[in-house]
Amino acid sequence: MSEEVIQNVAVIGAGTMGSGIAITSLLGGHNVCLVDIDDQRVELGKEQINKFLARSLSLGKMSDADHAAAISRVSYSTSLKSARDADVVIEAVFEDTEVKRALFGELDAICRADTLFHTNTSTLSVTAIAAGSTRPERVVGTHYCNPAPLMKLVEVVPGRRSADAAVRRSTAYIESLGKSVVMAKDVPGFIVNRLLVPFENDCIRALEAGRADVETIDAAVTLALGYPMGPFRLLDTVGLDIHYAVSMSLFTQLHNPRFAPPPLVTQMIAAGDLGRKAGRGFYTYEQKLAFGA
Repeated sequence: MSEEVIQNVAVIGAGTMGSGIAITSLLGGHNVCLVDIDDQRVELGKEQINKFLARSLSLGKMSDADHAAAISRVSYSTSLKSARDADVVIEAVFEDTEVKRALFGELDAICRADTLFHTNTSTLSVTAIAAGSTRPERVVGTHYCNPAPLMKLVEVVPGRRSADAAVRRSTAYIESLGKSVVMAKDVPGFIVNRLLVPFENDCIRALEAGRADVETIDAAVTLALGYPMGPFRLLDTVGLDIHYAVSMSLFTQLHNPRFAPPPLVTQMIAAGDLGRKAGRGFYTYEQKLAFGA
């Protein structure tokens, strides 16, 4: 295989991020295998992919031929062995260093020596995750902003032992998907979440304190600060459960109270008000969508 050619992509983890990354790779013209540990999780990922592609078709963003081609390029599996022919394996499993390390250790015995390993961690050390592999030089952090099919930015994060060639090849692959790349240091939260998470938590605390309501804060941020989406619309799009996990990871690493998720987040999760994917978050929605329109 040419060092520059990537045709086959395996995405490990069929949750919101994994499904979104799989869609992004499909739209880039690649063959994609979505893998998770059981049939139920795989089926949920398949449902999200089919919903997104069907909605893109209905909105005229995709032709009938492109829709059929995308469907034909995706497969689903509960076996890691399905990644054996992948040119790049993108890990999007639970945000836990040991889980991710163990996964890459398993992939070492399955994948070719020239396979790129990408970790989609949003808060954890790429270097620490890569230490689970016998080939850490081929492990690169690639943090897709959520929702992955819609957001243009991907943070590329070299670990301490990531080879320059692997970083260049990873960057070229991501840019081929129509994404924009920023290079980030291997520090907690990288660039985006290091700045975004405390800001979102500050907005939630302002709401808890009764300083303004949801709509007013969103309007202030979009109209005065120029953000394309208010913090509460964004939180609903990302999912309150995802925000909680990212916040807790950063708080645990940095011990800065601005990263600690406010009590309202825990309450909303307990009530099932996770955002767009649940039909209710800070706003209510007629359609439950994992990814915004």
